[in-house]
Amino acid sequence: MEKLLNELSSECKAAYEINCDMETDVSIPDHLKRKSDLGLPNAAENDLLRHFTNLSRKNYALSTAFYPLGSCTMKYNPLINERIAKFESFNMAHPYQPAETMQGILEIMHGLERDLCEVSGMDAFSLQPAAGAHGEFAGLLIIAAHFKAIKEKRHKIIVPDSAHGTNPASAAFAGYETIPLKSEPDGSIDIEKLKEVLTKDVAAIMLTVPNTLGVFEKEIVEISKVCHENGTLLYYDGANLNALMGFARPGDLGFDVMHINLHKTFSSPHGGGGPGSGPVGVKSFLEQFLPVPRVEKKDEKYVLNYKKSKTIGSVKAFMGNFPVILRAYIYIKALGGDGLKNVSAQAVLNANYMLAKFKDKIAVPAGGRCMHEFVLSPKAANGIRTLDIAKRLLDYGYYAPTVYFPLIVEEAMMIEPTETESKETLDKFIEILNKIIFEEAVNEPQKVKDAPVNTPVARLNEVEAARKPTLKWK
Repeated sequence: MEKLLNELSSECKAAYEINCDMETDVSIPDHLKRKSDLGLPNAAENDLLRHFTNLSRKNYALSTAFYPLGSCTMKYNPLINERIAKFESFNMAHPYQPAETMQGILEIMHGLERDLCEVSGMDAFSLQPAAGAHGEFAGLLIIAAHFKAIKEKRHKIIVPDSAHGTNPASAAFAGYETIPLKSEPDGSIDIEKLKEVLTKDVAAIMLTVPNTLGVFEKEIVEISKVCHENGTLLYYDGANLNALMGFARPGDLGFDVMHINLHKTFSSPHGGGGPGSGPVGVKSFLEQFLPVPRVEKKDEKYVLNYKKSKTIGSVKAFMGNFPVILRAYIYIKALGGDGLKNVSAQAVLNANYMLAKFKDKIAVPAGGRCMHEFVLSPKAANGIRTLDIAKRLLDYGYYAPTVYFPLIVEEAMMIEPTETESKETLDKFIEILNKIIFEEAVNEPQKVKDAPVNTPVARLNEVEAARKPTLKWK
């Protein structure tokens, strides 16, 4: 407070001091007062230090080992991002400051919107949504606003069974009826099956390209044509954009609306469910519906424009998750266009290298080639399941891959190495996974079924732990 006051005018400071001298009743009503102490433990400072240091050692991080969930949950985040994000001029700014006091911040946001348009092929972006699913929700509201504006009643959204689980949930939350579409064994869309459900009341189809099995949608141009002829829009789930940057743009493939997971594709630490940022991008005919405020440049200054008559309104307080936005901006500027293209090339190369090592030993539902990720269907001996294999990986110091997703693959195990892992790292992981499946499952099955044994806690009842977590210290 003193630091703030010193920067205020003397008149403001004087007024503050006068107000502080006024007699004010600040007593707390008796019924709100605590009748006993907090019951907190007494601890010496060195004990407290050791406690939190040891807790941190129990966390899993990229700084300790390979994380095979890839950009879906965590990829390498350059340390320069963290250094700049801690600058006081950024992290001490208040989101309700007048626009003229945060011109640099608004310039970054405006610049990132333009960069995202260039990467994606969209015409305009809003950085407001707080996460990928939030971006989906905002995008679907934009689609609803569009059809309302042109006086068409469309209340259905087509969602393939290979889609991310948030797709049908977002559609339902936005008020749509979800129409499931059975995909082919590799997760791709059959045009004839699509035509069967593509009625005049379908507002949009939600697609992930490449899909959740790591396969590029080869018929995407034809899918776009068929949908647009029906007046149906295409929504792009940007979760797998890490496979396409510099090679293909969703806007050029025929998509009308999309979200981008900044915290995935453009780096930001988000293990454990946050923080995130899911900007929503649109083609020009939908720009008028984007959330407000919009960051605009007028007379060499950046302003926040709330006066958009057809906007869907605000979908989040403030203007977006700025620390994540800032990291994405730094990542893009540091790499440039060629660097982003190289990210995708290396991510795809690493994934295909790993797949080539597995495909002759383990079932691969989508075939022997992939984009940035692939899905295995392990069939181990002695009743060992994918969950057992994942738990055993923990004993070797690896975070477990995504398991049992996508739902269309039996005993699914999804692996995404990303672009920054070395061949030596990938080879070691391949060696350990093969050891678990083809040696331990055969010769020591109980060891695998009992895993993990050297982690801070043993195997949990995961449903119970998620629904009834223990959140107290004693």
